[in-house]
Amino acid sequence: MITKIKTAFSTKINAIGLPILALIWVGFFWGTTWIASKEGVRYIPGIQMAAIRQFIAGLLYILFFLFTKAPWPKGKQWNTIVILAILNFSLSNGLSTAGVKYISSGLGAIIAAIFPIWVVIISFFRGERIAKLAVIGVFVSFGGVCVIFYEYLADFLKPDFRLGIFLSVIATITWAFGTLYTKKKAASYNPYYSLGFQMFISSILLFAYNGATGISVSLSEIPINTWLAIAYLVVVGSLITFTVFIYSLQHLPPEVSSIYAYMNPVVAVLLGAVMFGESLSISIALGGAVTLFGLYLVNKSLRQSRKKTNILIK
Repeated sequence: MITKIKTAFSTKINAIGLPILALIWVGFFWGTTWIASKEGVRYIPGIQMAAIRQFIAGLLYILFFLFTKAPWPKGKQWNTIVILAILNFSLSNGLSTAGVKYISSGLGAIIAAIFPIWVVIISFFRGERIAKLAVIGVFVSFGGVCVIFYEYLADFLKPDFRLGIFLSVIATITWAFGTLYTKKKAASYNPYYSLGFQMFISSILLFAYNGATGISVSLSEIPINTWLAIAYLVVVGSLITFTVFIYSLQHLPPEVSSIYAYMNPVVAVLLGAVMFGESLSISIALGGAVTLFGLYLVNKSLRQSRKKTNILIK
């Protein structure tokens, strides 16, 4: 009897509890990656840090799938991999890592979360019909961002702060393009294998940029704090948490699994305030909450449009 109860309880945990725990893991630990990035870029350029992180993580993915004898990409699949490597990793991840050197980790995380807004705007300029809920969400998020930046009005006089904001915003735009391209040209083979190649190729491009500009720091001069931050980003951010994220996607409804996107900025803001003494005021808290609510409306609208499209296809 006791064995049956234990089995039933274990089955229920696996069916419901573990996916929820996986989602909480993703929301928390992807939020902490902003803290690790902020710590790392204190000593080396952000582009170099992104290059090292993606080279190691990408290589580990590729070696694992070579060991398991997974089929190599073929033909036009390489076009998709290279384009996504440029959009999602060379530009988006590279620029967001570079940007967080000049702004707070919490602000960087909030800006990164607004990429669905660009998805809506890009879709509008491509002639697609935009739902009213999405439009409302865009304006609500914009209002929230305005409240947040009220706290930073004086900082806009600083060139470095403006550069950080610019790089972070461009990173969200390239991620939005990457998201739309992934939806249209998704590779038809193992997504992890594709991810490994994207990371590896992007690292080569970023290393080439570092070499051409001469802005990189010698590996022997990189302090232990930065190496620890890179190790954390590779193991926890890229390998473990991405795998956990895929697991949560496979076992939870989309409207539930997307909650992680609203948790990341909250974690980054709170940890940034505790670990780096970053600003945590009423305007940031209120503006962040309004921005995330607007993003929720945008994401809800996008999910509804996808459901309608699937019904029409069926």
